[in-house]
Amino acid sequence: MSTKASEQIDFPIDEQTGHARFKLLLLCAGIVLLALNLRPSITGVGPLTSAIQSATDLSNVLIGLLTALPLIAFGIFSPLAPRLSHRWGTEWMLLVSLLGLAAGIVLRSLPQTGLLFLGTALLGAAIAISNVLLPSLIKRDFPRQVGLLTGVYSTLIGVGGALGDGVSIPLAQSANLGWRGSLAFWALPAALTALIWLPLLRSHTRSNDAQANTSVRGLWRSALAWQVTFFMGLQSLGFYIVIAWFPVIFHNDGLNAADAGWMLSLLQFAGVLSSFLTPVLAGRMRSQRGLVAFAVLMSIISYAGILNGATELIALWCILLGLAQGAYLSLALLFFILRTSDTHSAAALSGMAQAVGYLLAAGGPLLFGWLHDLSGGWSIPLLALILVSLILFAVGIGAGRAATVRLR
Repeated sequence: MSTKASEQIDFPIDEQTGHARFKLLLLCAGIVLLALNLRPSITGVGPLTSAIQSATDLSNVLIGLLTALPLIAFGIFSPLAPRLSHRWGTEWMLLVSLLGLAAGIVLRSLPQTGLLFLGTALLGAAIAISNVLLPSLIKRDFPRQVGLLTGVYSTLIGVGGALGDGVSIPLAQSANLGWRGSLAFWALPAALTALIWLPLLRSHTRSNDAQANTSVRGLWRSALAWQVTFFMGLQSLGFYIVIAWFPVIFHNDGLNAADAGWMLSLLQFAGVLSSFLTPVLAGRMRSQRGLVAFAVLMSIISYAGILNGATELIALWCILLGLAQGAYLSLALLFFILRTSDTHSAAALSGMAQAVGYLLAAGGPLLFGWLHDLSGGWSIPLLALILVSLILFAVGIGAGRAATVRLR
């Protein structure tokens, strides 16, 4: 890390003391570990779907509901996070979210089928709290490093998601844990991360009443806030469509099931790279419109290539699409910070964007499948994704401009 004064990490206590340095390292560790916990409990379900359905006799509709339930919980609970942070403090609520995540993971792993859905809803609500509050925490405690920290944060979300995809089957089969044990495994890192947050509770803060209320009221009347919100929602919609349907498309194009799965993994790992680099670059720019345009261009090229059906280039299309989606996610998270003037506004914008955005995204895989059934092929659904990319470009140009949300 550079020693230049302009690049020093701001921290709310005296950095000259050993205690302050320890708190700084502990906070960084807490952010890193929390980010790693935000996706494995969700992405780890997909590879186990057949085993879950076989053991529980759930219909396809209920399996689809199980997949969509975390996104629905994100939409419902995201607006509550700023209010809870205002009442109890950011650090307290992040600790509670970790404990709720661990409890939800354990609950859904118990034998009763009803608990599978209840636990999934609980872990979705817990993740929603962390999704909203982490960007505002970065803005508060690391104002000069928002690009770097957002890059680390969004990258680790991607890494955690890829881990959930990759190790769920080995945990169930090679480690002989079964599908319930494989799901339950992710409670362990969540509980260990909660221990990291315990010493940080002493520095918890609460927001000012007037400022917090103004933030919530003013955002819903702001064009910029809605542009950020739709950018968040449309990029999430595209991501969850890709996760749900692209292995099927690749299989229909001639790849075997294993290779189709590897293409999805390649896509996600490509996203890890752009998730880190994009906010580092974006944090040095007044406007992020150029990055939005470049990411949209990569995604349109990828969709067009997959639409063409040439299997020999699928790896290239997956890499380009992964780079685009990683850039989308990190930009969406960074907009919560760059388009607001204070911590409370950042949390409120994050809550608004994730509430509307994830509810929008929850219907994406369903609508994509409906278009496939209606048209009898994948051309119309893929053309619809290209249209979504063009709309994403339009709202992204607005969200990426050098401006902040006006709350009055």
